[in-house]
Amino acid sequence: MFKVVTYLLIAVFLISIVRAVIGIILKGLSELLSPPRQQQASARGNSAAIPLSGELKKDPICGTYTSTATSIKQTYGKETVYFCSAQCRDKYAASH
Repeated sequence: MFKVVTYLLIAVFLISIVRAVIGIILKGLSELLSPPRQQQASARGNSAAIPLSGELKKDPICGTYTSTATSIKQTYGKETVYFCSAQCRDKYAASH
């Protein structure tokens, strides 16, 4: 009885190892044979639209820091205020 249990445990262990190896091989083959992903292509296309560096300004409503290149700008008198969204801009305009 002990031998049977031992053989079953060894069989389960070996089957698990073989399945893992086959899974790794198939994943590697699918990555080699598949065309480039859309996410990678779109990320490369959008990289020019999103600056990787630049000055950050704090949104006066929610406190989020946004890039001056991509934020919503509004001038009140002589001061330019930067907002993360149109909703924050509208809340600020309503309070001033």
